[in-house]
Amino acid sequence: MNALLALRPWETPEVTSWGRLPMSAVDRRAGAMSLDGEWRFQLLPSPDASLSDLWSSTYVPGAWTLQDTGDLPQYTNVRMPFAEYPPSSPSENPTGVYEREVDVPAEWAGRRIVLQVGAAESVLLVEVDGRPVGISKDSHLAAEFELTPLVRPGSPATVRLTVVKWSDASHIEDQDQWWHGGITRSVLLYATDPLYLADVTVRSRADGELRVDCQVRHGGGALPDGWYVTGHLDGCEPLTQDPEFDRLNAEDERVSDFLGEARILATVPEVRSWTAETPELYDLTVRLHRPDGTVADTSHHRIGFRDVEIIGRDLLVNGERIYIRGVNRHDFHPLTGRTVSYHDMRADLVLLKRFGFNAIRTAHYPNDPALYDLADELGFYVVDEADIESHDHAHEIADDPRYLNAFVDRVSRMVLRDKNHPSIIIWSLGNESDYGANHDAAAGWVRRHDPTRPIQYEGAAKLDWAATDDASDLACPMYAPIEDCVAHALSGEQTRPLIQCEYSHAMGNSNGTLADHWAAIESTPGLQGGFIWEFWDHGILQHVTDGRPAGRSGAGLYDNGVAAPGYRWAYGGDFGETVHDGAFIADGIVFPDRTPKPVMYEHREIAAPVLLQSYRHEGLVVQNHQCFRGLDWLAARWELTLADGRTLTAPAELPDLRPGETAAVPLPFALPEDGGEAWVTLRVTTKDDEPWGPRGTEVCAPQLRLRAAAPTPRDATVTSGPPVEVDAEGLLVHPLLTAAPTLSLWRAPTDNDELGGMAPRWRTWGLDALVRKVVAVHEDDGRVTVHAEYAGTVGVVRHVQRFTPVEGGVRIEESAELPEAFADVARVGSVFETVPGLDLLEWFGQGPWESYPDRSAGAPVGHHRVPVDELFTPYLRPQESGGRHGVRHFTLSAPDATGLAVRLDEPRQISVTRYRATDLTAAAHHDELIPRSGCVVHIDAAHRGLGTASCGPDTSASYLIPTGIHRWTWTLRAL
Repeated sequence: MNALLALRPWETPEVTSWGRLPMSAVDRRAGAMSLDGEWRFQLLPSPDASLSDLWSSTYVPGAWTLQDTGDLPQYTNVRMPFAEYPPSSPSENPTGVYEREVDVPAEWAGRRIVLQVGAAESVLLVEVDGRPVGISKDSHLAAEFELTPLVRPGSPATVRLTVVKWSDASHIEDQDQWWHGGITRSVLLYATDPLYLADVTVRSRADGELRVDCQVRHGGGALPDGWYVTGHLDGCEPLTQDPEFDRLNAEDERVSDFLGEARILATVPEVRSWTAETPELYDLTVRLHRPDGTVADTSHHRIGFRDVEIIGRDLLVNGERIYIRGVNRHDFHPLTGRTVSYHDMRADLVLLKRFGFNAIRTAHYPNDPALYDLADELGFYVVDEADIESHDHAHEIADDPRYLNAFVDRVSRMVLRDKNHPSIIIWSLGNESDYGANHDAAAGWVRRHDPTRPIQYEGAAKLDWAATDDASDLACPMYAPIEDCVAHALSGEQTRPLIQCEYSHAMGNSNGTLADHWAAIESTPGLQGGFIWEFWDHGILQHVTDGRPAGRSGAGLYDNGVAAPGYRWAYGGDFGETVHDGAFIADGIVFPDRTPKPVMYEHREIAAPVLLQSYRHEGLVVQNHQCFRGLDWLAARWELTLADGRTLTAPAELPDLRPGETAAVPLPFALPEDGGEAWVTLRVTTKDDEPWGPRGTEVCAPQLRLRAAAPTPRDATVTSGPPVEVDAEGLLVHPLLTAAPTLSLWRAPTDNDELGGMAPRWRTWGLDALVRKVVAVHEDDGRVTVHAEYAGTVGVVRHVQRFTPVEGGVRIEESAELPEAFADVARVGSVFETVPGLDLLEWFGQGPWESYPDRSAGAPVGHHRVPVDELFTPYLRPQESGGRHGVRHFTLSAPDATGLAVRLDEPRQISVTRYRATDLTAAAHHDELIPRSGCVVHIDAAHRGLGTASCGPDTSASYLIPTGIHRWTWTLRAL
């Protein structure tokens, strides 16, 4: 090994491996000996440092950066965490040395013995009993090494795995995620017969055609004569080798004496085709026979029959145009980093399935092999992405011939491993690595080896969405404004499908205009969807006191997105690193513990399998919103929500509709004649148990307004309520309020506000510290009118409040005149604070979860009640959250039912939390927040949309707040 170290393979990009076996699709996990568990461990300061006699221990699989070794995680997005240029690495280069004894089973005598290391970051060097075995790069694919001549069955052997953290490979693994070091997937030892299946390639068409190509090798080199293969497929006659395939014919010049090839052909009658909606799988077993008929090797596969093709500008599955309702997904866990269990991966996909997602992009590397098994079973379309991202040095590396082998190696090994999964419908050449000859070389290899699937690569397609001569078969832009996508689709120049590989960046309180985005997609031929960035908030559970990762012992120390006292979710910079990209790592649709964020409900309704399109005289128009499946797997019930607080229910009989069809069904209720507002909701659930949800799991809740609220006449008279009291500053005095209603134009900036540039602008304008001055106070016939000015640094807002006594309370009429200097503020409205003890919010409006003007499609109108402490959404970096859109009226009450009631002049945005905007703005983590005993209440005449401007388009113009006069009226009463 010293000779290998002298070659410095960690700084030689031309060397991608040495002694490593070819990748294949033969899964050896079954029957293998697991080497997971405790290993002896030393962490060296550099790969050429000497070992000491002092060993500690560490757990495999797992990142050493999360196991209290002294080397901590670091987060960067684009920039590398060290200054050296490709292919160099820093002199301070943590290197982990893992060692353990392995008892090789005596019954493996005469067999071929192979070591498999599931993943190691970023360079792996293998020794057995002090003798060098091999080298591997590519941190997210397995490396296999034959140990047959180096070990003796029945005797122990010492296996040493040396992992170098930084290398030439790091420059093409510059992904938007935490940097770790270690062995992050399982280590196995397995044995095969000397005659073994080297690879199995399955091609199964939607019409039932099946072709299985087998490669056979012999550990001794030359193949014996007379071997053959057979197969077995569920429900079919035994499958035998195709006699017309002549690669076994010695007279064929293509026949090799060390590589055998055989083919099985069959046609499955009445085949059940695979789609994400109908993930029908068949069990295929391939057997390799010795000349005497005994079985030498076996390979098991779960296969699906399906076709993928591009015709014109449409991506088709089994001949049907599909929509990609996707998400980008990393292998991630808040305690173990990139080491993810089967149970956790299944939970990921089950959650996504329940919220209407049907596609995954494996950002930005091949995921754990079990992920693809689960995608096949549960039903997801997968874009499988190679472990290539050279973000910081993309332009230089894309054409660098030193990295040519690495590009082709990584892409080809991914394809060889994963090619038999029906869930994979597209290969991706990587991410954010510019575009060069290295990509073209990799694409050429894929097109030759697997012509059954298209290729995508954003770096090639972004140069010209309409091009036909680059490495991408799809236009797959990032964060393109939907207006640009629609314009391209309508231009007449579109040549290929447009499916965004990333859109709607989910950082913090985000994903504004998602429903508008999908309305445009579904109404524009040529657009087929995209992948939200991303699934996870990558918060690592951290001890607050000493800053160490909680590690494997942290299980159970979080719930509903919130870390337990003494812990917090760490993001960039929290481990003492000076080079980092902060909370940009927290940009998922779920919290680090997989708790769904409110946007998940938004997506669920956008992707609903059943839609309510309209209300006509003949009834409600129902649509089957799927591509392949009927509605017979669903159950439903009707709900009628009335403004007076009543909710009526009735059973629903879903019509027999093919995909895309509509039908009118009668309204099961007689509308009351009182003229009040009325809404009908169809609560849709699973009829029977599904692999991703038990019977009764709610799938969607489409809603239609049947009748608008009647206009409320304005009562201009003063009633016999108590007189209005204001103090010397013209502020309302009320026994239930500890802070009077004042004008608010500021919100605790969201991540989109900060990174999109709005919050810095608002601060420059002084919106976070407006200076209030009373101009005049008038009392007229029991009413009190207060004129005030709120001065910023660039303008003054004129604010008027008119207080009128009414039965049991006070009506407050307000207006605010925004000058031109205050174009596009965060909100216009009132903020006040209540006395302690008002701990329950009940409201009529959208809910029960958080919603905002440009993210409200997933919050149905209804009567909702939620404890105040549960209204707040704990985004990793504290910010504006907890808003509810379209609220007509609400109450805040104590356990004894006392409290206050607010009625609004029209549906408004409100929020009720324990925090002032200044509290949230000042905090970096939730452990720094101290909740107030009372409630901080906002009532907004207008509230700016959320957008996705942290990395993507801002909200659309219709959700911006114009200048000029804004008016709103509300009534405050005691309960």
